[in-house]
Amino acid sequence: MKKLAAFLIVLSCTVATAQDIKQQNQQPAITVSGEGKIMVQPDQADITIGVTNTGADAAEVKKANDATIDKVIKFLKSQDLKKEDYQTQRVNLNRNYDYNKKKYSYVAAQTIVIHLKDLSKYESLMMGLTDAGVNNIDGVSFKSSKQEQLESEARVKAVADARKKAMDYTNALGQKVGKAITVTDNTQTYNPPMYRMAAMEMSADKQQETLAPGEITITANVTISFSLE
Repeated sequence: MKKLAAFLIVLSCTVATAQDIKQQNQQPAITVSGEGKIMVQPDQADITIGVTNTGADAAEVKKANDATIDKVIKFLKSQDLKKEDYQTQRVNLNRNYDYNKKKYSYVAAQTIVIHLKDLSKYESLMMGLTDAGVNNIDGVSFKSSKQEQLESEARVKAVADARKKAMDYTNALGQKVGKAITVTDNTQTYNPPMYRMAAMEMSADKQQETLAPGEITITANVTISFSLE
């Protein structure tokens, strides 16, 4: 028992000494978060459109849906859009059961995402798609052609914001901000979409403006630990 007690005392002293050394070696630091924002008017948009058909026969419903999609793709080609600027996103054929009528029905749907690089073509494009048979607009997400450059500028502003916060604290403490120890990027990309609407609700007046791009915000968030001097 005496040997065990002595061993525990030695172990306790060893652990305490290691903790003291670790605390002495720890570099004084301050950790702050910074945010950078760039406001810009968008010049591009990702438009998600869809075609939905319903009926009692699966083959007929799918055939009708494919025929409309064929018209849509041919229209997109006629607008001088590059092949990489539009892509099929989803293709669905579902069977539904109506418990009131006690009958099955089928729904065929296809969704296409269009990357529009010239917003001035939005009105004519959407009217042409409606005429081709599109009956769903699932969303419009605005972007900038200078997205990478703006994201870089936002990151620089986020770092400057973090350093300013650190200086505010250290000045109050009578210390100085040293080198960055760790840097963590907390940025999450989000492009606010327009609300979903039915294409059939669009105005037939091709001169009417139905798009308000406004401004988009490019945001960067960062957490930085600075040494204290």
